[in-house]
Amino acid sequence: MKIRTDEITNVIKQEVERYSAELEVSQVGQVIEVGDGIARIYGLSEARAGEMLEFETEAGDKVSGQVFNLENDLVGAVIFGDYLKIKEGDAVRSTGELLSVPVGEGVLGRVLNPLGEPMDGKGPVQSSETRKMDIIAPGIADRQPVTQPMQTGLKSVDSMIPIGRGQRELIIGDRKTGKTAVAIDTIINQKYTHQTDEPVYCIYVAVGQKESTVAAVVDALTENGAMEYTTVVCAGAADPAPMQYIAPYAGCAMGEYFMWKGKHVLCVYDDLSKQAVAYRQLSLLLKRPPGREAYPGDVFYLHSRLLERATKLSDENGGGSLTALPIIETMEGDVSAYIPTNVISITDGQIYLEPELFFAGVRPAINVGISVSRVGGNAQIKAMKQVAGSLRLDLAAFRELEAFAQLGTDLDAATQRQLDRGAAMVELLKQPQYVPMDVIDQVLQIFAGSKGFLDNLSKADVPKFAADLLEHFKSAGSAIREELVAAKAINDELAGKLSESIKQFKSTWKSGQ
Repeated sequence: MKIRTDEITNVIKQEVERYSAELEVSQVGQVIEVGDGIARIYGLSEARAGEMLEFETEAGDKVSGQVFNLENDLVGAVIFGDYLKIKEGDAVRSTGELLSVPVGEGVLGRVLNPLGEPMDGKGPVQSSETRKMDIIAPGIADRQPVTQPMQTGLKSVDSMIPIGRGQRELIIGDRKTGKTAVAIDTIINQKYTHQTDEPVYCIYVAVGQKESTVAAVVDALTENGAMEYTTVVCAGAADPAPMQYIAPYAGCAMGEYFMWKGKHVLCVYDDLSKQAVAYRQLSLLLKRPPGREAYPGDVFYLHSRLLERATKLSDENGGGSLTALPIIETMEGDVSAYIPTNVISITDGQIYLEPELFFAGVRPAINVGISVSRVGGNAQIKAMKQVAGSLRLDLAAFRELEAFAQLGTDLDAATQRQLDRGAAMVELLKQPQYVPMDVIDQVLQIFAGSKGFLDNLSKADVPKFAADLLEHFKSAGSAIREELVAAKAINDELAGKLSESIKQFKSTWKSGQ
């Protein structure tokens, strides 16, 4: 006689249902396989996708996990925390809750893991509220167009690739080209907003990085006074893949708390390439079928459901915003690879950092040819729009002329002037790390460059002249600067005053050298 397993299963289910009226039966399963941050569980027939689980170890410890795969007889789960404590045969309970993270003012200034547990030795997180990590993004009717600038403090970005509050701007490039530096400078620059009525709170999510690297970032933020309004969420390279997978969602949920309170938030995801690798590891370990619901097809959904949560809410919803700066690492400049093209298609523009420029000393090493912001001038003050209007095209033309000039051909006077102007602007747009600039100071320097006041200076003199020019506008020319601060636009009269003031300064600056 052949044994029918489905008949045996039905009989057991009927027996359980008969006694469930008399006994309170909690959903309890049993681990039948565990390893590398995942577990297969038998017995959780009522489990739901995304539900939180509680593993009970032999030592009496409790480790949390989450339902990831729903199969015919088994449940595939990811484990958050030390999966080495869990053994085959351990009991697993379903909690009926979804994955949540602590949020609120108490997370500011802290370094946390993706579950909201402290990593900085400053004691427990003071938070009475939690938010679900993975939620549906606000709909179109709940949003409004992006028009408010998110100043990065970087001349090359704020002038040519402006970012608005509520935008998603990808930072992309090979390793060691300054991607994190652009994001950290943007966070440091937000300290200016905390002197106004519209502060920007920052979330920095580190995925798959060395903990020493994250510690260096925290030190830089602390030294520059940015840590008090920033939360660092860290899932290091040594952490299990499930922690790296959920880290960006945890940071996003912490930011959304402030967004729905009508505040402004900046979220940096550093970097999503490593999150995709962690997700691929989970997909392979759990033997997910290779269709849309597994790697690589599902990586688009993995990143889109995160980045779609960046938005500028409508005034009816409080007018808050969440700006996302995802970072993607390319291999040998291959921006047409699977994951880079995925995230490029999800975001509202990209800042491409080029290794050749970086090693030539142009930092930030932004390639203006393929870097773009699809919000554009809507996210700039009028004064910046006026002075930086042709800057992008001028620099692109300069790059082409520069390549042509290397052939050693004799150049006419007009071409030489264009080359001199381009070289001066390249020097002007260079900026050291951790020194973000106020937008008005950027306008003053770019105005001087676009009007030709730097053309006859040597390359070595440009940075000093630009720095001294700002000092001039804070002392002798302070009245003109104040006029620009009040108007945030340059009319013909103000342009004349600025030109005259710079001309006078340049005459004394030259004679004083």
